[in-house]
Amino acid sequence: MYCDESRPEVIYGENSPDRYMIISGIWIPRNARNKVKNDIKKLKDKHNLYGEIKWRNVSPSKIDFYLELVDLFFNTPELRFRCIVVDSHSVDLEAYHESDSELGFYKFYYQLLKHWVGNWEEYWIFLDHKKNKLPDRLHTLERVLNNSTSGFIREVQAIESKESLLIQMADVLMGAVGYKVHDKITSDAKLSLISRIESRIGTSLHQGTYRDAQKFNIFRIDLR
Repeated sequence: MYCDESRPEVIYGENSPDRYMIISGIWIPRNARNKVKNDIKKLKDKHNLYGEIKWRNVSPSKIDFYLELVDLFFNTPELRFRCIVVDSHSVDLEAYHESDSELGFYKFYYQLLKHWVGNWEEYWIFLDHKKNKLPDRLHTLERVLNNSTSGFIREVQAIESKESLLIQMADVLMGAVGYKVHDKITSDAKLSLISRIESRIGTSLHQGTYRDAQKFNIFRIDLR
């Protein structure tokens, strides 16, 4: 699992014009990882693209690359994507998270991951690196997942997104969801990428997906 998050500041009490936090991940069998990474590298070479792949970098001059990246995701059976959309206006840190926004953040990460941990399967989970107040947050997440699922979580590790093409792919897919959820309409290039994704999943990114959607899953968590 290769994971990334968007707008965590909205539950950390920081000033933000946005309302929703999104946490996402790419699931891939370990034996398919190198092939997919090579496919992405070839796509970057084809379009003379350098640097990180990111949603914020989607632009008219790069749209052909990003459209092909989306097609690569949907045309590769081994790749799966899931994200959880959290309405910060409904998060009660005091009642449910010991007034600790960092604890709440990792509880939502748990909600993203646990439902797609298969029985008796082994997992290595890579999160985009971020600073934590408590240094054992990732070990705690690993322990709780092992205690509450029938899978085997071998490791939860933080890595830099610039070192992981699969975290970067998660960023692009998650960015499309966030753009639609926040009703942003400032970029024709980004809207065309969203349209490509919606045509492949058969529904609006704003609506979310069925709970059992296996290829592209959007979970809009209801905190009532």
